[in-house]
Amino acid sequence: MNTRLIRGFALASVERALMVDEVRVSRDDLTGFCVAVFERLGVPRRDAEITADILVVADLRNKGSHGVARLGRYVEGLRKGGILPTDRSRIVHETSTTALLDGGQSLGQVVGHRAMTMAIEKAKAHGTGFVTVRNSNHYGIAGYFALMAVEHGCIGMSATNTAPLVVPTFGRDAILGTNPIAVATPADREPFVFDAATAVIPRGKLEVYDRQAKTMPLGWAVDARGRGTTNATEVLQNLNKDQGGGILPLGGEGEEFSGHKGYGLAMTVEVLCSLLAGGAFGSATFAEGGSANIAHFFGAIRVDAFRPLEEFKRDVRRFLDEVRNEPKAEGQERIYVHGEKGFAAERERLAKGIPLGPKVVESLRKIGGELGVPWIA
Repeated sequence: MNTRLIRGFALASVERALMVDEVRVSRDDLTGFCVAVFERLGVPRRDAEITADILVVADLRNKGSHGVARLGRYVEGLRKGGILPTDRSRIVHETSTTALLDGGQSLGQVVGHRAMTMAIEKAKAHGTGFVTVRNSNHYGIAGYFALMAVEHGCIGMSATNTAPLVVPTFGRDAILGTNPIAVATPADREPFVFDAATAVIPRGKLEVYDRQAKTMPLGWAVDARGRGTTNATEVLQNLNKDQGGGILPLGGEGEEFSGHKGYGLAMTVEVLCSLLAGGAFGSATFAEGGSANIAHFFGAIRVDAFRPLEEFKRDVRRFLDEVRNEPKAEGQERIYVHGEKGFAAERERLAKGIPLGPKVVESLRKIGGELGVPWIA
């Protein structure tokens, strides 16, 4: 056996020894770790808590593509200066029911929390509240902000543009973001929560398949020629090097399965977020690590400005139950409504801990080691 091959086996053995099996970590421990990391990078305690909570809630609700696996991106942004550690957001224009904020290159979670709080307060006072934000950074899961309004008897809405990752229908270069939109509605028992990208998948899903060296389904993304591919690593590399290709709009390739509708929804989010806020759009936004220059939209509608809240919540619950109780397709046992799986995952993970895969754990260990924050498991 030659020396190079021996070294290769030795390195592989070391890598296997360093890897750990999937672990379960409590919400409090994981949040505390993230808070400590952000504080080491100059983020004030309250802002660190907000940002950490939004990341951990994503993992609680089984949205790992937007959870603590992304911590390294924020660390990189804070270190390089694309994300500023203290909240520099400011009000540019305001009325009784609307506001425009400049995010000041601050943490998107912190700016988003401030903006959604403003929208809720305006709705409580005047029935509706809408706030747009420009010059911000990635803010986590859109549903977190929409659900903030539910606690105050409001329908909540949140949307954001993102770095160009999505090709338009019949195109081959990414020009649109995955541009998620979320709506959360009060109801008896659990609220209705729609939280989804306007693309087939978010970038984080590509990263999951890349980390796990898995073949992704055909119809999620296209290569540099604009042709369908199952190679997540290739798509990510092309996006990172601006070599063409990208994620497909919701509905997939072409018009046969209505990919043009997802494409239109993505453009609608750009209108509500970046164009309404006077922010960057299309190719003017770019990925975390530098200044992402991202824009957001937040809305709150006070239900009792239209009808009694309890009657509304009762009818929403009846509507959701009616949908759940519809006849099931052959081979299926249950119909889910949006948000239901996330709440179920949250209950299970609060009781048993949040599962983290080996590569995520190693990434967090490395971040903690560099910043002097001990890993928790």
